Amino acid sequence: MSKNRVRICQNKAYKFRLYPNSEQTEFFVKSFGCCRFIFNKMLGDKIEYYQTTKTMLKNTPAQYKEEYPWLKEVDSLALANEQLTLQQAFKNFFRDNKIGFPKFKSKKHSRRTYTTNNQNGTVSIVDNRHVKLPKIGIVRCKVHRSIPEDQKIKSVTISQTDSGKFYISFLVEFEQEEVVVPLDKENSIGLDYSSPGFYVDDQGREANYPRFYRKGQAELADEQQKLARMKYNSNNYLKQKKKVAKVHEMVANQRLDWIRKEALSLSKKYDYVFVEDIHLRGLAGSLRLGKSTNDNGFGMFRTILEQKMEEIGKKLVKIPRFFPSSMTCSVCNAVYRGLTLDDRTWTCTCGTFHDRDINAAVNIRNYGMTMIQQTAGTAGIAC
Repeated sequence: MSKNRVRICQNKAYKFRLYPNSEQTEFFVKSFGCCRFIFNKMLGDKIEYYQTTKTMLKNTPAQYKEEYPWLKEVDSLALANEQLTLQQAFKNFFRDNKIGFPKFKSKKHSRRTYTTNNQNGTVSIVDNRHVKLPKIGIVRCKVHRSIPEDQKIKSVTISQTDSGKFYISFLVEFEQEEVVVPLDKENSIGLDYSSPGFYVDDQGREANYPRFYRKGQAELADEQQKLARMKYNSNNYLKQKKKVAKVHEMVANQRLDWIRKEALSLSKKYDYVFVEDIHLRGLAGSLRLGKSTNDNGFGMFRTILEQKMEEIGKKLVKIPRFFPSSMTCSVCNAVYRGLTLDDRTWTCTCGTFHDRDINAAVNIRNYGMTMIQQTAGTAGIAC
């Protein structure tokens, strides 16, 4: 099959560590608070106005700057982006009630973040050591990789973790040739989710996930126990709370680093990767697998793997979650309905002995290839 090339517009994000001085730190913290305030104020006014008039209030951040002049001290685009976030929250609610009505942002639990846009070079990287931002100027930054010149900076998001670290995420836009790669069994792989081993592929190989949360559980328990014995909101309590956050952050960073490396390895080796569209939140809430499911981050792995494969013209295909991959014989396609979760091996009526996970991975790959072939046939593309 010849490769069909199409120019498409893509977005990508680059995340770097920020090192603001005391004045810049104060500005960032003030910006987080102002964005949270304007979001809650606009949402509250919309609710009150609707209860009175039964119509939707059209309000903007600019309307509140006369009453609250300290809103002028932060980036106006950051406040405007909060307005867009609120509008999108209402659109999502009216489109699907299951998403839920927009909620007020909590000072204690909400993410400390704000987003501003690049307008005529107001946001840029300076000498690979600093970034220029609106209202605040030059901030020291660890730029550990360069952004290509053909990628245009659209916006940046400043965020702060619970441990007190600041980060900046650049959203860039660029054009790239979309490459439709041919479907080949040798360059395709099926992955079956495995709670203890992360995944098992159609060749029987396991990912051997290190279980970072389990390894850090003892240290986390010690730090949390110290926190529980301290007076709430005292100076020592706040210091210890930051130590607990650092342990959580270390585990999250270890997990993310391992997932990115695993996703990069698979994206380089295979043109097509097939996985189940498994409902991980439902799985975590049942079968006593909550801690293991939340620890391995398989949902994050699927998202990152899909992004990395799309960047180089390859494809991640999700198989419908109700496809009986474990119960179906990969040789004769017979379905064994009597299979239970405790059965790790089983023998089909055709005489084939199956390892449950390997058989499921083979079925996932075969079903995914069939889906691709049917889609290509409908579109008039030869595989």
